[in-house]
Parts: sequence; C-alpha cells; structure tokens
Amino acid sequence: MKGTVRWIEDKTMEGITEGGKKFGIYGKDFPSPMEMLLHAHAACSFIDVIGGLKERMEKVNEAWIEIEGTRREESPRTFQSVHMKYVINGDVPRELVNRIIEYSHEKLCSVGIMLTGYGMKLTWELEINKM
Repeated sequence: MKGTVRWIEDKTMEGITEGGKKFGIYGKDFPSPMEMLLHAHAACSFIDVIGGLKERMEKVNEAWIEIEGTRREESPRTFQSVHMKYVINGDVPRELVNRIIEYSHEKLCSVGIMLTGYGMKLTWELEINKM
C-alpha cells in the first residue's frame, strides 16, 4: 500500500491513495488525523458487521455506529479508550450481531486490533430497534 500526503495551505493537507483517490486532512474543513483514525476504526468494524449481515440486509432499514474516543492528556496523545455504540433499525437476531461484532474486534478489524494491541481499551454496546 502506498500513498502521498501533500501540503495545501496553512495546516491543510491532501491525502492521495495509490489508486488516485483524494481526501482532505486537517485544516478548517477536514478532520484531523486522530479524528480520521477514530472513524477508520468504526468503519473497519462496520464493514465486518454489514458483511456479516449481508444475507439479512433486506431486514435492515438503517444502521450506524456512534463513536467516542478519549485521548491521553500527555504527549503522545494516543487514544486511551474508544467506545462504540452500534445501532441497527431492523429485524436482525441480537445474538448473531453480537457474535459478528465480537469476531470483528477479535480477528478482522485491523485498525482496531492495531490500537488495542498498543493498550487502548475498547468497549461497545448494541442497540437493535425492531421495525
């Protein structure tokens, strides 16, 4: 995997992936690297959850993850803890979704496994609203 980060102006940067995809970083209109990391962690796990529910997705009306990260006060200001709240509006079995989330955090989500491997505490909860 390769890419480029180039300075645009002030503190604003642009990331460019090996495939040519561009995205803003930092500055007034774009997320900071730590915000991106927090969202990348949630997205990484959510890819696993949505993939694990693919045969039941017709029963899902809406789904999202609410994320909250706490950073250390001292430098380096790494994440001390992250909490994820998975919310699914639809008719899916709670036990299945729990197993998928656990498997994501234990075996699949490379972003989260990297973070927890360096001591970050991860907690999560699941809310299913049957529709």
